[in-house]
Amino acid sequence: MRNLMSRAPFLSSIALALVSMPLAAQEASLAGQHGFSNAQVFALADAARNAGDYVRAEQLYRALIEHEQGDLRREALFRLALMFANQQLRCSDAAVLLRMILDEQPDAARVRVELARLQAAMGNRREAERELRAAEAIGLPPAVEQLVRFYTQALNAQRSIGGSLKVAVAPDSNINCATGAGSLETIIGDFDLDEDAQETSGIGLSTQAQAFVRHRLKADSELLLRLSASGDFYKKHQFDDYTLALQIGPQLNLEGGRRLNLSAAVSHRWFGRESLSFNSGVNADYSLPLSKKARLTVTGSYTRHNDLRNDLQDGDQGAASVAVDAAFDARSGGGFSLSGVRLDAQDPGYALVNAGLQSYIYREMGASTFVLEVGYSHLEADRRLFLYPRRRVDDRASIALSGTFRSLRIGRFAPLMRVEYERNNSTVGIYDYDRIAMQVGLTAAF
Repeated sequence: MRNLMSRAPFLSSIALALVSMPLAAQEASLAGQHGFSNAQVFALADAARNAGDYVRAEQLYRALIEHEQGDLRREALFRLALMFANQQLRCSDAAVLLRMILDEQPDAARVRVELARLQAAMGNRREAERELRAAEAIGLPPAVEQLVRFYTQALNAQRSIGGSLKVAVAPDSNINCATGAGSLETIIGDFDLDEDAQETSGIGLSTQAQAFVRHRLKADSELLLRLSASGDFYKKHQFDDYTLALQIGPQLNLEGGRRLNLSAAVSHRWFGRESLSFNSGVNADYSLPLSKKARLTVTGSYTRHNDLRNDLQDGDQGAASVAVDAAFDARSGGGFSLSGVRLDAQDPGYALVNAGLQSYIYREMGASTFVLEVGYSHLEADRRLFLYPRRRVDDRASIALSGTFRSLRIGRFAPLMRVEYERNNSTVGIYDYDRIAMQVGLTAAF
């Protein structure tokens, strides 16, 4: 059975450097364990692990976890997590245990580095980078700090195949992002809107799924194929909205922790169970560390947009963004992004420019993580559409608060709740709306 270290060699030396700095363990008695001291129970568990008797080792570690507190309990959690990861390749189970330690002791830098190693092995590159930024914010021994900086560039996932799934119940006050007005102002008078064109509330099922296949090309490059799907499904099927997308391209790890990803992409969107649009294009993103605790990412894309219901909205679209993510300390961080989009549609009334600012902050509180997101964007069309009296100009603002509650964990998953308010002010009535939406579902507990 292969050791997980061999699957993530870029973090092997980090882990080895940290092994010489064990977590504190005290010599207290373990109630209910036949008079053995805690040191003896640890020795028995380690011996069972080394002999390949993982069932017995887990029983002994869990006895310590159940009956002890503080450093002893965290030491048992840590050793059990390493056994899951290194001997049994149970990466997700190991990550859950490491997350439990960090919920109690957020300044445990060694645990964060181990969790980053597991996140990388499972294909969760961004989450791995976030844990390393948090570890840097805590402070690391000089030798380990140097290794972390050197190997951060290699945090692309090592897993060759994998996937993820998220499902949530999603009440929404405006599932079709439509106006609440009963009529629409036009140059030939006010038109009455039917019910489907007006604001409609509903409770739906929100889903996100992803699968990927990764093939290593060279030591510093790999080819990634990614299939993703997302959708919102309602009792009134005319409001179902779902998308299927495929991406393929190389990922290059460069010197100094820099990374370049290139890909070709296609996507198909359906609304009301009928085809709405088909897009094809190319994407690129380039990222580099700004400091030990912050990273900059620049992205750009070109897309050919084909509206399958209205040829006048067909056109070429270019987009670009600049984003910064940073750790503030062991338990908090945040970031922001500036973005711009240009759609050159066949009808100048549908051609537009859109610029936006998105920001977020997160804070871990005990066994819960809260994220606050705030966004603003400004959109302007090139010209007025013939039917409407004014050229379209939109100002959209949104705010969302989400929480993950690991104390209510169900196996490897934890409950997630998200509430969002969105307001779009538009000079064209049909685009003027507001909405309140909620999601209640499950997400990975680590």
